[in-house]
Amino acid sequence: MKETLEDLKTRRSCRKYKPDQITEEELQAILEAGTYAPTGMGMQSPVIVAVQDKAVRDQLSRINAAIMGTDSDPFYGAPTVLIVLADRSRRTYVDDGNMVIGNLLNAAHAVGVDSCYIYRARETFQTEEGKELLRHWGIEGDYEGIGNVVLGYGLPGGVKEAAPRKDGYIIRV
Repeated sequence: MKETLEDLKTRRSCRKYKPDQITEEELQAILEAGTYAPTGMGMQSPVIVAVQDKAVRDQLSRINAAIMGTDSDPFYGAPTVLIVLADRSRRTYVDDGNMVIGNLLNAAHAVGVDSCYIYRARETFQTEEGKELLRHWGIEGDYEGIGNVVLGYGLPGGVKEAAPRKDGYIIRV
């Protein structure tokens, strides 16, 4: 239990990555943890797309950057992108997807992989190019992009120290 709590307290977002790909064993452990996230009524509305193909990863980066209005890499050079989508027919789809993202981030830290939650998945898969990717991947139905988790091994300076916790974070009644 102490190890789990320590992992939860020490996980931080990484914003500088080495180009080295994570191992298959690390990826499988992280993905499996994502599938065990709590979902509304246990319906498992999310889908996780694991992207390690550099051309597809770069295409996603380009789309995401265009949405931001920049040409920089919003994935910070991370070689793996996990896309979490969720079925809009479920009332809890956004929460379900975000629970999966939380599990992915914490599992990555637990196995020694750096990570960062990247937004704009919703907008990415509302574009024609994004919709074409979903079709190409065989994802049918009313799925919405919830978020992206980038994975890799951080470079020095890629992870900042934790900020102090704010006053009033916890209110006890």
